[in-house]
Amino acid sequence: MEKSGSFRGVVAALGMMLAVSATAQVEPSRRPDRMFHQGFERVDAGPFNDADAARFLAQASFGATTADIQRLRQLGYAGWLAEQQSLPMTRELEYLDWVASTGEPVYQNARVEAWWLGALGGPDPAVPTRLHGDQLRQRVAFALSEIFVISKLSGAVSGQVRSMSQYYDMLAQHAFGNYRDLLEAVTLHPAMGHYLSMFKNRKPDLVANIRPDENYAREILQLFSIGLVQLNADGTPQLAGGQPLPTYGQTVVRGFAHVFTGWNWKNCYQGNSWDWEFCEPGPNGAYWLEPMEPVADYHDTQGPETDGSGLAYKQLLDYPGVALPSGRLYAGGTARSDLQAALDNIFHHPNVGPFLARQLIQRLVTSNPTPAYVGRVAAVFANNGSGVRGDLGAVVRAILLDREARYGLYSEPDRFGKVREPLLRLTHLRRALDARAGNGRFFDWNPEFDFAQAPLASPSVFNFFKPDYSPPGELAGQGMVAPELQIHAESQITAQANALGSQVFWGYVGQTFADETNILINSTRDTALAENPAALVERYDLLFLSGQMSPWLRERLVAYLQTITANSVPEYRRQRVHEALYLILNSPEYAVQK
Repeated sequence: MEKSGSFRGVVAALGMMLAVSATAQVEPSRRPDRMFHQGFERVDAGPFNDADAARFLAQASFGATTADIQRLRQLGYAGWLAEQQSLPMTRELEYLDWVASTGEPVYQNARVEAWWLGALGGPDPAVPTRLHGDQLRQRVAFALSEIFVISKLSGAVSGQVRSMSQYYDMLAQHAFGNYRDLLEAVTLHPAMGHYLSMFKNRKPDLVANIRPDENYAREILQLFSIGLVQLNADGTPQLAGGQPLPTYGQTVVRGFAHVFTGWNWKNCYQGNSWDWEFCEPGPNGAYWLEPMEPVADYHDTQGPETDGSGLAYKQLLDYPGVALPSGRLYAGGTARSDLQAALDNIFHHPNVGPFLARQLIQRLVTSNPTPAYVGRVAAVFANNGSGVRGDLGAVVRAILLDREARYGLYSEPDRFGKVREPLLRLTHLRRALDARAGNGRFFDWNPEFDFAQAPLASPSVFNFFKPDYSPPGELAGQGMVAPELQIHAESQITAQANALGSQVFWGYVGQTFADETNILINSTRDTALAENPAALVERYDLLFLSGQMSPWLRERLVAYLQTITANSVPEYRRQRVHEALYLILNSPEYAVQK
């Protein structure tokens, strides 16, 4: 096959579609069929068909496969969620250690390999008999990595590949745990300590012109927990005079900055004294993998504020029911006790539930959840049914089994859904087509060059896109957001289409010039099916669009594929497979996950 002809299908298909449209007497619908999807069934009773299963997996995994659809149909939603939460966890750090044991240097490319193992699943290159299937945990960890951001683009952590992988493992470890434990693990991880400069943050020293760094204090509040404005229980902003009420001011930021002082490597205690400046991260960087520990001499035990009695304190969050009097943390605590009090102060703030619920819903299900949906999930965060606050496992189940998640496409057809993240389009293709490399590994180029995304590689602590981003135009006019469109610039869209085309047309099993390191899709699996274009389109409608392909698109795809025959292309079946994949993956209908 000539390379110049690998993308000819786009132009040809567009021409065929226009021709069919011009001759059609009745314009077919551009919406999916609503029949049998009115949502009268009990939400957690399904899935009732393969399409429902595929749609659930689009939200709960890195992409549906035929095997996963069958397993979900067998277990049901509740059974599948329970099984997923009990599966052994895929650990990036274990993979990096195996790579190092082969004598290879461990750089960022090895970390990306480890991420692909979790995203695609399947046999472990180190132990082929070990199968990785913890899709839900890994998908939630990816969502958390876009909230609790660290990035290889920061010089503070870019060289610490093992620490970054362990940070991601930490997110996966806590994906179904308690948010309070996750918040503490994030706070004390050396990768986060370096990324947001809490590491070696010192108490004030006016003579040396030293003041506590406020970086982590701001981000833990703004991005990791409560946001900038007071929220109602359903995530809508509280207003006063028509304006949102702020959650905190500079005094609170300063108070938390003074709390987050005195933390250093684990091994800074030497004999009977503390070595603040010159203690090291340990042999082979061992303490990049251990939570930071406090050094008492460098923690501010007082606070920057004083009350009417002259007592010093650190001003934390003040809200109804706050445990600390007026949110004040008075002098006399240690670095560890102050940290515990401060994280508890954040954890019990009423904003945390709706703030986190909305962001996780956006990452997994829909960009514009209704307030009722946010409120239901936030209520589970507040109480998992057993009196426990912050149970993330219960929150994830509530998100995926909510009526809006399962039937929102039909109850809110013009608002429901989310633009697919660029990187997740590639994971979806590779999982659906059983992609593997000949050597069983997952070597890849840096995905951010073609997809503007890669794991732990966002351009800033604000992630690849902001949760409230609303592109100018119709969406903004309707008060809707589309976070992922913030990175869908014209150049990125072109690069993504080309990269997907390269994978489809050139990165497949049987390609003569591929070597054992290339990740190849198994398009051969579907070549027999391609004898019948309608059956092939039906298969890909299920795997990629969860059975939601419109009659308009289906009619045009089938008509175009029928023009690819043995008379025009020797390997016409394979060509039909590749053209179908490429056109579907770049179609507007696929671009929005419904």
